[in-house]
Amino acid sequence: MLTNQWLSLLIIALMMGAFLWGKYRYDVVAVGALLAAICVGIVPAKEAFSGFSDDIVIIVGAALIVSAAISRSGVMDVALRRLSPERRGPRAQLIILVVIVAVLSAFIKNIGALAIMIPVAIQMARKSSVSPSMFLMPMSFASLLGGLMTQIGTSPNIIVSRVREEITGQPFTMFDYTPVGLALVVAGVVFLGFFYKLLPERTRDKASMDDAVKIKNYTTEAKITSTSTAIGQSISWLQKPGGGDAMVTAIVSPLGKKRTPLPDTILKDGDLLIIEGEQGALDKLVSEAKLQLSDRKYEPSSSRDISAVEAIVGEHSRLVGLSAKDVALFDSTGLNLLAVSRRDKRFSERLGEIKIRNGDILVLQGDLQTLPDLLREWGCLPLVERNLKLGSTRNALLPVAILAVTIAATAFGGVPVAAAFFAAAFLMVVTGASPLREVYHHLDAPILIMLAALIPVSDSLRTTGTTDIIANLLSRTAEMLPPYGALALIMVAAMAVTPFLNNAATVLVMAPIAATFAGKLGFQPDAFLMAVAIGAGCDFLTPIGHQCNTLVMGPGGYRFGDYARLGLPLSFIVLIVSVPILLMVWPI
Repeated sequence: MLTNQWLSLLIIALMMGAFLWGKYRYDVVAVGALLAAICVGIVPAKEAFSGFSDDIVIIVGAALIVSAAISRSGVMDVALRRLSPERRGPRAQLIILVVIVAVLSAFIKNIGALAIMIPVAIQMARKSSVSPSMFLMPMSFASLLGGLMTQIGTSPNIIVSRVREEITGQPFTMFDYTPVGLALVVAGVVFLGFFYKLLPERTRDKASMDDAVKIKNYTTEAKITSTSTAIGQSISWLQKPGGGDAMVTAIVSPLGKKRTPLPDTILKDGDLLIIEGEQGALDKLVSEAKLQLSDRKYEPSSSRDISAVEAIVGEHSRLVGLSAKDVALFDSTGLNLLAVSRRDKRFSERLGEIKIRNGDILVLQGDLQTLPDLLREWGCLPLVERNLKLGSTRNALLPVAILAVTIAATAFGGVPVAAAFFAAAFLMVVTGASPLREVYHHLDAPILIMLAALIPVSDSLRTTGTTDIIANLLSRTAEMLPPYGALALIMVAAMAVTPFLNNAATVLVMAPIAATFAGKLGFQPDAFLMAVAIGAGCDFLTPIGHQCNTLVMGPGGYRFGDYARLGLPLSFIVLIVSVPILLMVWPI
């Protein structure tokens, strides 16, 4: 081997060791590996930053924005209730999620299927008081397995079909992959459902900060209008979306008469509801019943950047002792009072009539450009920045429609995945499904930096000719093995190479090798090509080999070494299950 080939292997080995050591964050390790590769000359300086324009970085970044917009739309709340998490334990919920993701991944790109279900999983985890890390990595692995069932589920299947056409004149068809893929999905779901506890429980620092400032007793005021779905419904129906975290404390008729909010009390057009609860639960009640949150509200078409903030009333605030009505808050400042929270206090009076005290926490809606100055002027201190949905305008169907068109375009329209998801992210922003101020908050910069830095480092295996040496070694080794051993070797090699090349590149490198030595051994190439597709599509060992694994790394709070805990035994299961089935379905 040449010096640059040894250097390429050494840098990648040291990088993997640093990832597993965990002392430095993964993006720092990746950047360090890139700089080392530049210094020793295995990555040309002019190509060092080519990873930032790679499709994988675009796909992951765009998918994060799309997933956040779907979550913000509220449509996932409906899906969450359909799954009835309160009636099932975490294991049953996990099995439901991985089955849904696997089935979706067979017919749409697995990255798209995963992006749809990540918001559902995160909300289900919060509802069940478990860490999202319990759900997200198994879902990513399920999306990889589900993609193996059809030709369009994952890129390796498409490429292998093309290679077979070049060799035999006939490509693989849509469902040639199904017998083996379905068996792997069944085995994978059983394994993930019973051995998910191999994963350590991980949480993100941001989640713990949100928990530290979580306020459970906000009081808000909402009106039932002619467009509300709550007309003719009971109080218990209205409160159901809140999952017990929000309740109606008073009902005021259009004539000002109060009614007791019993569970079977029927709601009428024009009723004014005083609702108490946690901010997220209040938002669900208001948005799903289409209630009017405030008498004075900003128009959705407003060109101003309207948002809601939490602020605590200071001791010397001008608001102390007054109500929002007393100071004509909206008319004098342009601020809407959306909710009030006071320790150990339940309000039954109207929101605008509550006398504000020192220490009260308010949810105020207004123009982000003027909010800081107004808060200082009124003696209020903003709390830690959080993503507040209360009072925001959303269209539940629009982001779902955008994602559906995106998935259809990639599956049947021949549009590249990167272009389709980039366009979807753009549409989410310009249509308001994902507010512009939140876009860069959703982009997980450490993940994107890690990917961009690793792509040229990993590609050095190919550019230095190291992959050619590995290919020749595999060919010589396979000649000494029985058919099932040669088949298993090809699959293991594809699994081992995928973390360092993307899965499409792995197929392009490994498929010709597999077909060549199948011919030398006098075997039919079909089973070997299928083995390459399975190996390239099953990167369960690292977060960098497939964009699905990368996508869940940030939301799940995973470390680099966490993937092998669950992924290594799953890789063995894939190997044990797929080799005999391949030999039965595709005799050699």
